[in-house]
Amino acid sequence: MAHRACVRSAIGYARGMNPRLPILLFALYLVEFAVLAVQPVSRGTWISENVTVLCIVVPLVWMYLRNVRFSNAAYLFMAVLIFLHTIGGHYTFALVPFGWVTDLLDAQRNHFDRLAHFTVGFYAYALMEFVESRRLSTRRAFSFVFAVAAILAVAALFEMVEWLYAVSADSAAGAEFLGSQGDVWDAQKDMLADGLGALVVAGVYHCAHRGRFPDPIKAPLAP
Repeated sequence: MAHRACVRSAIGYARGMNPRLPILLFALYLVEFAVLAVQPVSRGTWISENVTVLCIVVPLVWMYLRNVRFSNAAYLFMAVLIFLHTIGGHYTFALVPFGWVTDLLDAQRNHFDRLAHFTVGFYAYALMEFVESRRLSTRRAFSFVFAVAAILAVAALFEMVEWLYAVSADSAAGAEFLGSQGDVWDAQKDMLADGLGALVVAGVYHCAHRGRFPDPIKAPLAP
């Protein structure tokens, strides 16, 4: 019994975290992946976009299996991008049925990709939770700035990867993966959306943990 209690407090086990929630979210992702793998608009774009998603999902699954876990809120925030990006991979982001938003904004382009980029910033919640629960940060201001800066750095790196893929792939697949839809400032606006999402969710984290830090992580005892 004592050993089980130690395992439950293993590295990364967040207080109040329901271990079934990430399993449920992963199962829903697998269903979505399987359904949207059927007859995508562009198979080449589907492959490249889903490789991007797997670069997120695989590390999260590995961390979960290694008992490096997050709170329910963090998993829910992180799942939003995964679900949206998988949809974008099926249709290509420019062709996702999102016309009502385009009409509402009286826009000239499909803004589904902007929404997905905004949810990239949602990972700021997990980043703040990670550094504070491990006491890598003991000041909320540092946690806030670190998380937002990390999201902006990843956003910039991803834009470089998009560019390199676009110039190396065939013109049609490259344009679909790039998703600029004729906007010369697309990369800058995407990074802005990432940063705004990070600012919003970092603010949510601060309000949810105002005046307190998560409990420090405890390593499991030897059996």
